[in-house]
Amino acid sequence: MKITALTENTAFNDNISAEHGLSLYIETEKHNILFDMGQTSLFAENAKKLGIDLTKVDIAVLSHGHYDHGGGLGKFLEINKTAPIYINRYAFGDYYNGTEKYIGLDKSLQNEKRIVFVDEVLEIDNKLCLYSCNSKIQNHYLGSFGLNMKCGGVFMPDEFKHEQYLLINEKGKSVLISGCSHKGVMDITEWFEPDVLVGGFHYSKLELDEKLKEYALTLASHKTTYYTCHCTGTAQFEFMKKYMPQLSYLSCGESIVLLCV
Repeated sequence: MKITALTENTAFNDNISAEHGLSLYIETEKHNILFDMGQTSLFAENAKKLGIDLTKVDIAVLSHGHYDHGGGLGKFLEINKTAPIYINRYAFGDYYNGTEKYIGLDKSLQNEKRIVFVDEVLEIDNKLCLYSCNSKIQNHYLGSFGLNMKCGGVFMPDEFKHEQYLLINEKGKSVLISGCSHKGVMDITEWFEPDVLVGGFHYSKLELDEKLKEYALTLASHKTTYYTCHCTGTAQFEFMKKYMPQLSYLSCGESIVLLCV
C-alpha cells in the first residue's frame, strides 16, 4: 500500500505547493483511492507534478463537510468522470468557524449523481469500509475548538456527525484513514485499534504542556503506528514525537509505503 499526500499544510520540497487542507492518494492491491480533495484545485496540480493520474481513481472519499477537505470536489468531478464519491449524509450541512466564517461545502454539488451518501457504516467491499461512529461513546472528547453548526438559525458546537473514517484491511493488517479526527483521535484509536492510523489529530490549538504529553502517552500506549499531518500542528507534532516513537509526519508531496501490509 502506498499513500501520497497531494495537499497538506507543509510541502515536502520546493517543487510542490502546500495549502491548509488535506488530500491523500491511496494505492491498494485493488483500488486507487482519493481521500479528500483539499481546499482548492491544488491537489490536482500536485498530482500532475507527481505523475499521478486522477482519471484512474476508482473510489473517492470525503472525510467530512469542511472546505479544506472538500473544496476541490468540483475539480475532481471535472477530472474524473467515473469514480463514486462517498460522503457522509450530514456533510452538506451549515458549518462555521465561529459564527461569521462559513467553512462548509459547495451546496450546489450535493445533487451530483456520483455521490453516495453514507450513514453509520458502509462496506464498500471486503477490503474497504466506512464508519461514522456517531453512536460510539467518547471518553476523551476535547470539544469543538470554536467550530460550529447552524441548525434552525441557531449556532451550536459542531457534533461532527458529518465525519467518517476509512478502514482498509489488507494482508491481515488494518489501516485507518482519518481527515481531522474531530471526534477525538484517542477515542478513534481505541474504537478501531488499527495497525496504522493516517490523518490529522486536530491538536494545532493545544498548548505544548503536560496535557498534550498525557495525550501523546495515551496514543503511544496502543500498538498503532501513526502518520499525522494537517490539523495536528507542526509544533505539536515535534512535542508529541518525544513521547511517541511510532509517530511520523506526512507532508505534501511525500509518499509512505506501508511494507507491513
